[in-house]
Amino acid sequence: MTTRAHPRRGDPALGTIAVLALGLYALFIVVPVIMSAWKSLTDENPLKPQTHFVGFDNYTEMMHDSALSDSLTFTLLLTAAVTIVANAAGIGFAMLLNKTSLSYRMMRAVAFLPQVLSGVIVAFVWRYILAQDGILNDVLTSTGITDKPITWLGTPHLAMFSVGLVAAWVLTGFTTVVHLAALQSIPVELYQAAKVDGAGRRQQFRHITFPMMAPGTTISVTISMITMLKLYDIIAVLTSGGPADSTQSTALYIIKCAFTDNRFGYASAVAMLFLALSAVIALSVTGLLRRREVDL
Repeated sequence: MTTRAHPRRGDPALGTIAVLALGLYALFIVVPVIMSAWKSLTDENPLKPQTHFVGFDNYTEMMHDSALSDSLTFTLLLTAAVTIVANAAGIGFAMLLNKTSLSYRMMRAVAFLPQVLSGVIVAFVWRYILAQDGILNDVLTSTGITDKPITWLGTPHLAMFSVGLVAAWVLTGFTTVVHLAALQSIPVELYQAAKVDGAGRRQQFRHITFPMMAPGTTISVTISMITMLKLYDIIAVLTSGGPADSTQSTALYIIKCAFTDNRFGYASAVAMLFLALSAVIALSVTGLLRRREVDL
């Protein structure tokens, strides 16, 4: 006589953890988004005794807000530039560090160090380096490369470049690790077969390395892009959005609207718009990169 195998019941502990995780997600993500969506339809101001429902007035005002459009332009340009630079540098460093010796493992840890540090700490260090009397200007003037110190953080274009430089430096640690993991997952037999066929290093990179790294590139580009879209701490410490609001990101503009101008309702409306825009960009880019994986 045979006995039927009864399906195993789920572990109650796992169910409890899942419920707890969903509860925390709802508490810290879903509820704040719903509250922000409601606040965006009001004129909430902590300095006013009453809050009134204004409908879509805040969203209409955004259409004529030049400061918002400037911050969006800067944020999108910075995101595109830093994402490209950080991932290109990450691929290069990953190929250089793709060795198994102890010294290379130590260099990997050093390469990832910027990602471990707090953005505030990184910004303070770079602010000291890029100051008018900072280390970088001392080196440039002492070696005769420049005749006088450069105002890295005092002019709009150089300040924008400086913010991008610091952000790319931080992100390169992350992109290096992701691409290094993708490199190490490529079968060695593919390179051996390519060498037998007479393929050089460039041909191996073009036909084997770069295509096989596609999944890692998708992850790296997507996370880098999301990180840059919400960038706040580095800019707040490094330039505070200046000079002349040239480095004011959208995240920084939302904080200023809420806690400097005390316009919680309008800040919530801007946040909702930026959330929708970020979601569309992230989903579009991820979809394109996923399609590339399938094509390859």
